[in-house]
Parts: sequence; C-alpha cells; structure tokens
Amino acid sequence: MTSTLSVFTDSPARHLVCRGCGAQFPLAAQHACYECFGPLEVGYDAEALARVTREQIEAGPQNIWRYAPLLPVGTDPASRVTLDPGLTPLVKADLLAKELGITGQLWVKDDSANPTHSFKDRVVSVALTAAKALGFTRYSCASTGNLANSVAAHAARAGVPSTVFIPADLEPGKVVMSAVYGGDVVAIEGSYDDVNRLCSELTETDEFEDTAFVNVNVRPFYAEGSKTLGYEVAEQLGWRIPAQVVIPMASGELLTKIDKAFSELVEIGLVPDTEWAVFGAQSAGCNPIAVALHKGTDEIVPVKPTGIAKSLNIGDPAAGVYALESVRRTGGWMEYVDDEEIRAGIELLARTTGVFAETAGGVTAAVLKKLVESGKLDPAKETVIFNTGDGLKTLDAVAGTVGPSHRVKPSLKSVREAGLLS
Repeated sequence: MTSTLSVFTDSPARHLVCRGCGAQFPLAAQHACYECFGPLEVGYDAEALARVTREQIEAGPQNIWRYAPLLPVGTDPASRVTLDPGLTPLVKADLLAKELGITGQLWVKDDSANPTHSFKDRVVSVALTAAKALGFTRYSCASTGNLANSVAAHAARAGVPSTVFIPADLEPGKVVMSAVYGGDVVAIEGSYDDVNRLCSELTETDEFEDTAFVNVNVRPFYAEGSKTLGYEVAEQLGWRIPAQVVIPMASGELLTKIDKAFSELVEIGLVPDTEWAVFGAQSAGCNPIAVALHKGTDEIVPVKPTGIAKSLNIGDPAAGVYALESVRRTGGWMEYVDDEEIRAGIELLARTTGVFAETAGGVTAAVLKKLVESGKLDPAKETVIFNTGDGLKTLDAVAGTVGPSHRVKPSLKSVREAGLLS
C-alpha cells in the first residue's frame, strides 16, 4: 500500500503519533507503534489548523466535509469515499429535562439521522477516504453491527467489494442491513473481541493485503471521524462547548475523540476557552472502563460481554485507558445500567423527545438519569447526550414491553367502550 506523505499533500495531517510514547511515523496503514506497541493517532500541523475560520467551515457542504480542513483527508471532493453524513439534529429536550429534574438546557445529539442510521457513517467516510488514497481495493471491518452496515453501504456506493465480519448472534436487523448492500457478510461464532482478533490476523495475510479494515489497519484515520460529532455540537450551539456531555462507550474511542474535538476548537480559537465535563455510559453487561474508574485504577480487566446493548459489547476496549484520562481530567464520571434500565431509557427518550434510540442510546439516557440522581452531574448546567443509532435496528429490545394500548372492533361502540371517546 502507498505509505508516503504525498497522498495527503492538501491535508493538515503530518504524521502518525503514538499515544503512549510519542514516537512519530509516516501517514500510512499502520495502527500500532513499532517502539512500544501503543495505539497511533493522527498528528497535525498546528499552523495549518490555526488558519481555519468559522466562516470557512460555515461556507462548506452540509455534512461532515465542512470540517475537512480539520481532518486528515477529504479536502478534495473527488477524493472522498462517502455517504456524506453529518449535520444531524441537535434536539432540545425540555420534557426530558423536566422529568429528570434538570434545570439547565438539555440537548440530544441524534446521530440516527445519518445515512445508515448511526454515527459510524462519520468514521467510515474518513477511514475509507484514507483507504482510497493509500491504494486499498477492498473494504472491511470487525463490527458489532453498525460499522458493518456503514462499510457495506459505502463500498456499494463506491463500487468496491466489501467483506465485513460480525458476531453470529448479532441483532437480525443489523445483519440484514449489512447483507442487503451485496458484499460478503461473515458471521463468526464468537464475541466481538474474537472477531476483532481474527481481523487483526487477516491483515497480516497475503490474501488481505489489499484490504482496508477500517478499525484495524487504517484505524488512526477512522478514529478522527468521530471528532466531527464534537465539532458539530459546538457549531450548532453557536460556537460554544456545552458544560457537560454524556457519551456511550464501547472501545472508549468516541468519548476521547469528542473531548479531543473540543480541545482542538479551543486551541484553534474557534470557540471560547471554557471548561467541560465528560461522562461515559456503559451497559452493566460490558462495563470494564466504568468499573476501572469506580475502583480508582487504570487497569481495565477484559470481560465477556452480555446483555442487550450489543453495539457496546467490546470486552477488551482499546481506548479504555484514554477514556479514563478524559473523564478524570475534565471532572466527569462514568456509570453503567442493566438491561431493564436500558429498556426504560429507550422508552424515556422516545416518550419525551420523539427520538427512538437503539440500545446504546437507551444506555446513555438511563445513565443520564442515574448521574442526576447520584449528584454526579450538575442539573443546572447545559448538557448534551449522544444517541448514536436508530431504534429500528434493535426492535427486539423493547418489542416485548411496548405495543397497542387498546384493541377494539371497527365500530364507534367498541371505541366508546374502550374509553377512547371520553
């Protein structure tokens, strides 16, 4: 694969840098440090970023590519592999706030409005645009569902073959939504962590040398796409950062990148330098990051995931330690909730905001409730919570708890007897 800076000449990205030891490497298909085996992320030219203005961003397209001057790829529209996600609704949640006793402004950033109905369209657009620049000719991923949906859809639009790998027990809706685009869908008899390990091994084989695994060999670029959620929230709030954010956690990467986006906006001077607190939300069936925080340690003990929030079921979270750092540095907290609380969170969010979230959104809403009740989150401060996927993908989660409130015959008498005319 191409591994020279030349394919990124119009980009503010300059190198890959280890999050552990700080070692630098060329912009290439590499995700681990050769010195300490730590994870890599994209390093930027600070002067290039500092030249970006609000006016430049606001004049851009109505999708994530308005932030191309802040991303490692995508400055040239012809270079993009994309479904043009982004600029999803920021929903004012007054009824939810009232029910939970929140007096400050409360918002729901609803990323179910993306083309394949999850935030993964953001990361995939950035990752596959990098993959195209690096010369890859097949697209792939290890996925708990939403990522597979997005990779398959992006590949279909680009006319590139795809092979996505998923756990065999995934929700049926997510399996169908990956398969319908015509690529290969490989169901693995194991957990997501088993799937991820297999994909890491496949990247080292000759048969997959031309394949971009978006969350393995091009992961540094993939992760940068999450920053656009932070950029958008700040822009939609009138170029300011909310005092508190509540973010679902699987690997922990989304949380760290939203935090990073806020920091970059302050450093560039696009938003005022204010404080914010980051809160993480996990399922009780897969909560290794939150447990580590509660124990006051950096040691994240891998777990075997259980529970209905399958999109968050990463038992060995790659960015967990960095999520801990973000939460501690900003004065936030992490909580976890069980399946019944998740179902109640889905219904609470739907009933008060009109947003039907998948199980990860139910986790976030339920954790928000728990944070308010415990006093960890300040109810007087402006807060944004993130819904990362559509409830239509996880219908089974609430299918047994909601349904018709009345059953009547097709007559006025039957309607009256049911009390619907009183």
